[in-house]
Amino acid sequence: MFIGEYNHNLDAKGRLAIPAKFRASFKKGAVVTKGLDNCLFFYSKDQWKEMAEKFSKLPLGPAKARAFARHMLAGAMDVEFDNQGRITLPEYLRNFAGLGKQAVIAGLYNHLEIWDKDSWEKYKKQAEKNSGDIAESLTELGV
Repeated sequence: MFIGEYNHNLDAKGRLAIPAKFRASFKKGAVVTKGLDNCLFFYSKDQWKEMAEKFSKLPLGPAKARAFARHMLAGAMDVEFDNQGRITLPEYLRNFAGLGKQAVIAGLYNHLEIWDKDSWEKYKKQAEKNSGDIAESLTELGV
């Protein structure tokens, strides 16, 4: 289970250290892809396989379903860890997420999100401000 918020620097080559406590979960490999809200999603290979199967089963007819599958699948890239526990994020993914020198890695149970630090702070501030309204809208989902 991935939880918590971790600040790390991105170097000039696009390398980012993944928190040591999470690395064992990625021994079989990892996939990073375009996420939502201008962040990146980071999955273990096993979790990615489950997600990719769901995306591949979306109907081809609706344009929004095709667009979402393309966003998630075509934007994905296999990544490997170096000896220092870093991954190299491809330039197109760094550009998509607007990643600068400082990044935040947020644990979201079955995957990690990678955010530009300033974008994360802005997003978090807005979500916290509206947390009551957000919680109320989730009651129909049983939360």
